[in-house]
Amino acid sequence: MDNNSTANDLSKSFQSLGIPKTHVTVGWSNFIATQKQYKSLFVNRRLPDHGWSDVQIQSLLFLFSTLDTNNKTLAKGGNSNSSDDDNDCDNAVDGDTRWCGVGEREGRVYSSLVLQRHFGLSHGMGRSGDITEPQPKAAGSSVLVKLTLLLTLDALKRGSGLEGKINKKQNGPAAFGILLPLCTGMSMSLLLQSIKKEGSPNKDIVLWSRIDQKSCFKAIGVAGLRCVVMPTKIQGDEVITDLEAMEAALQEHGDRVLAVITTTSCFAPRVPDSVDEVAKLCQKFNVYHVINNAYGLQCSKTSKLINRACVLGRVDAVVCSTDKNFLVPVGGAIVVSPNKAIIDNVGKVYAGRASSSPIVDLFITLLSMGLNGYKKLLNERMNMLKNFPSRLDTVAKKHGERLLICQSNTISFGITLDALARPQQDGETEDEYTQSVAKDISSFGAMLFSRCVSGTRVVPRAQTKVLSGEEFVGFGSSTGNYKHSYMTAACAIGVSTAEIDEFLVRLDKTLGEYASKMVKTKARSNID
Repeated sequence: MDNNSTANDLSKSFQSLGIPKTHVTVGWSNFIATQKQYKSLFVNRRLPDHGWSDVQIQSLLFLFSTLDTNNKTLAKGGNSNSSDDDNDCDNAVDGDTRWCGVGEREGRVYSSLVLQRHFGLSHGMGRSGDITEPQPKAAGSSVLVKLTLLLTLDALKRGSGLEGKINKKQNGPAAFGILLPLCTGMSMSLLLQSIKKEGSPNKDIVLWSRIDQKSCFKAIGVAGLRCVVMPTKIQGDEVITDLEAMEAALQEHGDRVLAVITTTSCFAPRVPDSVDEVAKLCQKFNVYHVINNAYGLQCSKTSKLINRACVLGRVDAVVCSTDKNFLVPVGGAIVVSPNKAIIDNVGKVYAGRASSSPIVDLFITLLSMGLNGYKKLLNERMNMLKNFPSRLDTVAKKHGERLLICQSNTISFGITLDALARPQQDGETEDEYTQSVAKDISSFGAMLFSRCVSGTRVVPRAQTKVLSGEEFVGFGSSTGNYKHSYMTAACAIGVSTAEIDEFLVRLDKTLGEYASKMVKTKARSNID
């Protein structure tokens, strides 16, 4: 585009409508500045330092949507006939649309409200053979997906602290990546299917360092693999990786082990796995090492641990959630790896096209934040982290409880709930007592929720749960013999000081109300 020529043409056109030339000059300068921003985004392929306005972001999204075939429309009775040497698609017949779509999937959207919600980007992402492959009908959507991946990787490197390049010869964990419109668990399953496809047919076992969250355990089964649950150990209040059990299992199952899954984001008292030491074992036994880092990008300590694991041993992929780390709606994940082939294979395993809605949400959010905005959120969390544990401990001690000391976990924090358990009665068996007390302690969680406190987890001691035939004793604490009942609360990205202040007030009040309720219950029992 010849900017001078276009500016002169617009100036003349606007002046003919009575718009002063000086006003046109101001408007055109704004337009040029916006175009420079767009160009900078494509050239640099990294997050802008400062977030964009909603108008700037929407303008770019609508620009992308005009490149997709479903948005090439003309007015009723319009005529787009061009010169004879133009392409056939430029010679549309009279009617509503420039493109004549006769396929079963043409990006048609009935509701104008739905179309607006998606900015006209209805073709989704990928093709049937590869979710990362550009879509011929949707050049704009394809550009948006590729660009969002680059911006996300930049946020991981310059914001979260995951390395793209550890040194000149070695790639870091964020060297390559793929965005998936799936939750963390389903993304994990897709990743496992891809490495299973590339591995030996007799490799069907995944060693999973126990973490009492259902999604990852289920993901292994969905991938058609057998999960062998690795026990954990208790060290003080912390529940940690049992490296000896892991090595023994690698020796026992030998060539049948396809991968080891570790976790770096977890609820207290569980702390991040020793992924650096596990990486050494995976390198020694030549098995895949996958890290579930669902919401760990907000913690620089966790990112450093993963970087270290890549240096000391083997890390094949890291799976992270988009909603928990970047404050977008649920439904997206990013898989990163030092190995490009791993990422390429994940894209090829996905069956069919996919919705690009989670990627559009992430694109908008990243541009809205900018790098400085993202770093600000991370810093705000760190500032609240300075006194959140001590304030939680103060409330706990007021009611005869205490903070669980889990220094390796800087996102999730727990306090004991031992005083909430009534004494065991004469003639009551251990099982009867455990089940009864678990019900009582769980009711405390219900009381918190009824007082509009969400996100806490109340875990009774020694409760048992069966998942897909596997029995988990002490479910919730990631170990079979944890000595406390407890509850957890997170100091996570996006939480405000006001929310934490109000949570502590309501927790204090609810603990007091529960104690009063226990006294009344005991009094009635004595009367009976």
